Amino acid sequence: MIIPYEQLSSDALQGLIEEFITREGTDYGEEEIPLSVKVEQIRQLLKRREVVVVFDTATESVSILPRRDAELLGQE
Repeated sequence: MIIPYEQLSSDALQGLIEEFITREGTDYGEEEIPLSVKVEQIRQLLKRREVVVVFDTATESVSILPRRDAELLGQE
């Protein structure tokens, strides 16, 4: 189920975005990108609706997914 990110408190959204960014662990890019920059990049993707906040009722967990992936999961 897609949840409009605007319905989350600013603290909850910040925590979700940071968890999403740090979930993969180490950043292997040539240049280290500060967390604050990555957070802003994800916020912009949310505003453009390229990624969405998804609540999984089976696991009772919340995550951020590309919109297309979220829509495909909703069709199953």
